Amino acid sequence: MSHDLFLFLTTFLASGVEAVEALTIVLALGVVRGWRAPLIGVGIAALVLGVIVAVLGPALRLLPIDTLRLFVGALLLIFGLQWLRKAILRASGYTALHDEGAAFAAEREQASETRRAAPTKMDWYSFTVAFKGVLLEGLEVVFIVVTFGATEGRIPLAAAAALAAIALVVVVGMAVRAPLERVPENTIKFAVGLLLTSFGVFWGGEGAGVSWPGSDLAILAILAFLALLSFAFVRQLRRQRLAGLPVGASA
Repeated sequence: MSHDLFLFLTTFLASGVEAVEALTIVLALGVVRGWRAPLIGVGIAALVLGVIVAVLGPALRLLPIDTLRLFVGALLLIFGLQWLRKAILRASGYTALHDEGAAFAAEREQASETRRAAPTKMDWYSFTVAFKGVLLEGLEVVFIVVTFGATEGRIPLAAAAALAAIALVVVVGMAVRAPLERVPENTIKFAVGLLLTSFGVFWGGEGAGVSWPGSDLAILAILAFLALLSFAFVRQLRRQRLAGLPVGASA
């Protein structure tokens, strides 16, 4: 039960972050250039992502479970550590926090400067940008859904979490017709990075033959250890930044 909860929460949060970034692009295009072409791009991108999930899910389940867990654990470690590294650098002040408002304004300005198509013709600029944005952000969601779901035999649960997050972001975004600037994206990315890395360590260890004490409860211990280590890094990096030292320098 606790394992399913972690899986749902991680997939939900990760999907929510990607959905916010994709929605920012689509909203900027729709507000400036009209909604027809961006929504067509979103629809086709969603179909492509659906096909990828349908193909990859059954294919991954054909692998032996230990091999799959080792492979997925390694991928999650790479993916999670990237998120965690960015979140730590942002929390310490070495990297600016991601600003959806600024991203929205920049995307809107670029869209307004590009020549529009006639009303009766397809706006290929809006279509292409919306399709590319949703596809790229969606691929990260697909990665989470397929790997998490296939490893634990919970693809429907992972997919439900992703769809719930995307639906929530779309409903809120369309209601306010503005970027979701109040979403604490770095906090969410910090949490997701910790969860992905924890699952990566747990599944990678299982695939390599490690017998974790407490079985699934070991994830909580791994998560707590990684959280303490990450907060220690943030604190140390803040001290280095205040001292005027670059990342990687010794204080």
